Amino acid sequence: MDVVVALASSERTLWYVTLAVGLVVALVVAAMLVMLLNLLGRIQAAVTGLLGSAGKVAENTANIPQLEATAPVLEQIAAEGVVQDGYMNALSQGYGESE
Repeated sequence: MDVVVALASSERTLWYVTLAVGLVVALVVAAMLVMLLNLLGRIQAAVTGLLGSAGKVAENTANIPQLEATAPVLEQIAAEGVVQDGYMNALSQGYGESE
């Protein structure tokens, strides 16, 4: 004995509406996943650029401790310059004067 189940017109319409809503939801989810993947790609590219810049900053700041030793050396150079200026003034006294 074969049993044939036939859907009423209203049940068939409800079934088609349910399938259509499911299809729309699936398409929206797929579109949102594509947008998420694009966003993740942009974030990864930005992070890669940031990590490259961070390495350059680290290279630039590696010598900062050496800069702390610059001030005392500059003071010594300035003091030596004053001494040398005194020598040059002593040597040049009377130079160029007509007698």
